Amino acid sequence: MKLLKKLLALMIVLFLLACGYLGYKGYQDYETALSAMSMEEMEQKIQSIGNYTKLENLPETYVKAVLAVEDKRFYRHFGIDLIATCRAFVNDIKAMAPVEGGSTITQQLAKNQYFSQEKKITRKIAELFMAFKIEQSFTKDKILEMYVNSIFFGNNYYCVGDASIGYFGKLPEQMSDDECTMLAGIPNAPSVYNPVVNPELARQRQQQVIRKMERCGDVFQGRR
Repeated sequence: MKLLKKLLALMIVLFLLACGYLGYKGYQDYETALSAMSMEEMEQKIQSIGNYTKLENLPETYVKAVLAVEDKRFYRHFGIDLIATCRAFVNDIKAMAPVEGGSTITQQLAKNQYFSQEKKITRKIAELFMAFKIEQSFTKDKILEMYVNSIFFGNNYYCVGDASIGYFGKLPEQMSDDECTMLAGIPNAPSVYNPVVNPELARQRQQQVIRKMERCGDVFQGRR
């Protein structure tokens, strides 16, 4: 019995040491990334995009659709959604593989601007530190604005302005509700939900977006 307790204590110590080491390495990666590009430089980089669109010029339906599918608690968390993270962790454990992401909009912005898509624990930890830094540096509205102006929509469109013009021939503020919900669903899998190449799959994804909006309390009412 004493031996079992000692082994358990040793395992706990080793686990804590491993967590400490990974946390330290993740923080180092965060500091390295931040030294290469400051918050101000990241903002300037995103704003230099030709068709950069301010949040105030985006249709309300599009904003609600993005929040519904990407991060419904965006305005209530501090960069990390603990509920989504715990749910993703449980589902990953059940599947014995990384099957679900728990990343917030802030985390996605941090990953897209500062890190690779490599699935490493230290990279994920660095992403968390960067998400905290972004939340400290910008308002929620600004974070959301930078996010939609720096994500991939397929067809070589890397911002909401390029995508709305490219797919619909309209500026973002001119999009209908139908186009807003269509566009909001594309970044999840741009090559799959490209409305030009795969219109049926794009429509199916759009219906998923609408259902999520309804569950969030934002019932979609299409305009003809």
